[in-house]
Formats: sequence, structure tokens, C-alpha cells
Amino acid sequence: MPAIYMQNNTIAVGKYLVTPLTKLIGANAYAASVSLRRGMHDRVFRLLPRFTSESQAMCYALDQGRRMAAHSQLP
Repeated sequence: MPAIYMQNNTIAVGKYLVTPLTKLIGANAYAASVSLRRGMHDRVFRLLPRFTSESQAMCYALDQGRRMAAHSQLP
């Protein structure tokens, strides 16, 4: 099965651009990731758990990205 990545809803949080990402990983199984970009540097974080809908995965990724950017919890 080919990987399907979805992205939308990029938002600015302080000095970061936060983009939630989802990936269909099986029948009714979605993985969530989030991209945090600052200038020309971009970090992508894979998140747990797995979700049964794309919208759940998207909301979780956006929430986690907002938290990381707002609290500067970046390694």
C-alpha cells in the first residue's frame, strides 16, 4: 500500500510555523506527525498513539505542535 501523507492548517506560533501531518498506515489506522519550522530549519516529530480517523490524528498533531512551539520544548 502506498504511503499517503496529508497536511493542512499550518499556523504560526511565536517564531515557529506548525504544520500537522497525517499518514494512512493501514485500514482505519492513521499516524500523526508535526512539522515545526523556524526560518530555513524544519523539524518533524512522529507522535504516538495511532488513531482511527484522520481528523483525530490531525487535531492531536496540531495540539502537540502548538504546545511544543509555545513552551519551546524543542530538543
